Parts: sequence; structure tokens; C-alpha cells
Amino acid sequence: MKLRKAKMKDVSEIQKIINSFAANGEMLPRALNELYENIRDFVVIEDKGKVVACGALHVNWEDLAEVKAFAVAKSHHRQGLGSILLKACVKEAKALGIKKVFALTYKPAFFKKYGFSEIDKMKLPHKIWNECVKCPKFPDCDEICLIYPKGAII
Repeated sequence: MKLRKAKMKDVSEIQKIINSFAANGEMLPRALNELYENIRDFVVIEDKGKVVACGALHVNWEDLAEVKAFAVAKSHHRQGLGSILLKACVKEAKALGIKKVFALTYKPAFFKKYGFSEIDKMKLPHKIWNECVKCPKFPDCDEICLIYPKGAII
């Protein structure tokens, strides 16, 4: 298996993985145009030439980024791929000089294992809500907000 930056050719596979979980209400769906526009944010894990996991680091401000669109194909669960993706995104944030990383998720326990802690999503800067207004769940968001490093103040 190989971790690498996503390429344009990966977008349809990324969408299939993400939207398979979205169909069950486990994460938010992603449109193709959104994935193409944000392809530079994504890392993927490839197994035998096929994308089996994806995640993104989206920079919001000079000291804040979001990890999002984390998904591992069900056939590859319990192999540590989510951990590899998250560590890669946090490492990239650090390399960019970004001090805080947040996640909006339905799976907070996963992020807590890696040093994230829950915060009130209303503490996030208004700039991040630009994407939220396009969400089918807006304004009744039921995702949990977490921040890294643990205890970071927005």
C-alpha cells in the first residue's frame, strides 16, 4: 500500500468511497466538482493501483486548517489506514506552520485517539461556515467539532 497526494484520476474513486458512507449518514456527501476544486487538499492510500482511502487537509487561515473527507473503503477497515491519513495531514499542517487543526465528524472517538479534543463548533471563525451553508444539514449540524492539539483555543 502506498500513501500519496491525490491526482485528478483519483476523484471518481474518492467520491465513491466518501459517498458510500454518506449514503448511510456516516459522513457528508461530496460532489465531483467540489473534489476536483480541492484535489490538492487530498492524500490517498492506494492498494494494487486502486484508491482505498482518502483524507484532506484544507487550510482555512494562517493558523487553522480542517481535516476532512476521511474515509477508508470497508474492504480495508482495521488496517490502520485512517491513522496513516490523519498523521500525514497533521504532519503537513505542521510543515506549513499551521498551529491548530480541527475536524467536524460523526466519529469523534477516532480523532480523540490522536490528541484531538471536543470544542464548541460555534467557536470556529465565521470563514469556515462558507462551506457549511452548502451542506444539506445546515443549519442543524449534528457533527462533533474537535481540535488539535488537545486543549487548543480558537
